[in-house]
Amino acid sequence: MTDLLHVDGLVVDYATGVRALDGAELLVGRGETVGVVGESGSGKSTLGAAIGGLLPGPARITGGEVRIEGTAVGRLDARRLRRLRRDRLGFIFQDPIGSLDPTMRVGRQLGLVTGDRTRTASLLESVRLRDPARVARCYPHQLSGGMAQRVAIAMAMAARPEILIADEPTAALDSQVREEVLDVVFALAAEVGTTVLWLSHDLPAVARRCSRVAVMYGGRIVESGPAAAVLSEPRHPYTAALARSVPGTAAEGERLAPIPGQPPVLTGPATGCSFAPRCPVAIELCAESRPLATDSSGWGVLCHRADEPDLAGATR
Repeated sequence: MTDLLHVDGLVVDYATGVRALDGAELLVGRGETVGVVGESGSGKSTLGAAIGGLLPGPARITGGEVRIEGTAVGRLDARRLRRLRRDRLGFIFQDPIGSLDPTMRVGRQLGLVTGDRTRTASLLESVRLRDPARVARCYPHQLSGGMAQRVAIAMAMAARPEILIADEPTAALDSQVREEVLDVVFALAAEVGTTVLWLSHDLPAVARRCSRVAVMYGGRIVESGPAAAVLSEPRHPYTAALARSVPGTAAEGERLAPIPGQPPVLTGPATGCSFAPRCPVAIELCAESRPLATDSSGWGVLCHRADEPDLAGATR
């Protein structure tokens, strides 16, 4: 499998002085489905935005770069960046209504994306919308959240993108609609061979639907590997703590185990491991030295103690 996407030591700083990404590293192969998980503030959305050159005005890439098949996204001029987004990337955002033009009927919006109004009905059918002709005549505010998100998926997949970045695409939907929408996303991606980067808080769903997972903390990828294996037998203390805090993992009568403390707010490069102040197995070295990634058979861990055989058991 060849690498399609390479996030290489990416650093993103905001004008407010906050550092959102602190040397993030991620390799994604063509056709993979990768879930990116972590607490709010871990850097997931900033990572997704940086891949598409969609960082907000106050944000700047101050180190590293994003490459798509060798093309450095941050070095493209406005015209070539628009072409990259149009031809190779697709995006699904958290707010389905907000991602659509409120002044334009759905059919016209799809026609502008594809350049072919005759494809509108087939695109709406592909995302399992009943009565596509009626939906095409609607304005976004006339649709339910689930319907609007399906329209957004149709728009994102209309050009058969090589990479689909889905940033919490079902956060605003109820549980039943959420599963239906995710079914549509992953089925369409598999049909056309699209690589999926799914930014999510839903660890059990990532374990079921994704081939790989990347766990973010403090603006870095602290653990990555086969999704089901990493989330069931984590090797990084943060991944283990995150898995323990998921609703539904505690036995009947037991309390969930929240992660103590708060995620870091970085204003520059972390001196050591960002998780050290919250980590149950931290040692002096963790606060003093930035850990380097260790990799074993495609399973990477960013931890000074990753090679210790009893570490995994001690953090669960």
